[in-house]
Amino acid sequence: MKKSIIALLLMAFSFSLSAQNIKQDALILYNNGHYAESIAVCEQELAQNPNRVESYVVMCWALVRNKQYLEAEQRALQGLKVSQYDLRLTEILGEARYFLGKNNGAMEQFQKYVANAPESSSRVGTAYYYMGEIYIRQARYQHADIALSAAVRKEPLIANWWVRLGYSREMAKNYYEAANAYDEALRLNSSSIEAERGRNRVAAKLQ
Repeated sequence: MKKSIIALLLMAFSFSLSAQNIKQDALILYNNGHYAESIAVCEQELAQNPNRVESYVVMCWALVRNKQYLEAEQRALQGLKVSQYDLRLTEILGEARYFLGKNNGAMEQFQKYVANAPESSSRVGTAYYYMGEIYIRQARYQHADIALSAAVRKEPLIANWWVRLGYSREMAKNYYEAANAYDEALRLNSSSIEAERGRNRVAAKLQ
């Protein structure tokens, strides 16, 4: 009898460790750039428990990085049915819709995310960046300036974000501010061709 109880306890402990390893492995695979493998692990986990929100989150991150945008959108919506206030799913749904060209739907998700996420959240800067890119698509350059300025305040070391800020200011004819943004991009990445060309264009305007 005691042996049976011990055996059952060991099985339960083994199953618990297995479940933890699945979660850990999916995130590790994602962080190491093995997106397809991470997605497969999350699929296995959701087959065991369709309500496991963490699996939806990691899967959607991996799907977007793997450029499976339509599936990412579908999976994020499924995850939000399980946990409608999960801000991680809200933000990644915005990214999926951004890459699908669904500008209004993406903007709605990003605005919801930045309005509710703590300032310390890891993707606040990313959300502002994509909002800025959507405004550029819509030729709303002053709005793009505001969003991209917020993005670089959150994450000031991403050269390409400074390039895009410079471009939005250039398109809004704010040439001095554009030059400053291009200069910062070049400081971060002196080999940036886009930043150099942008800086030369606004320099010609300022002569």
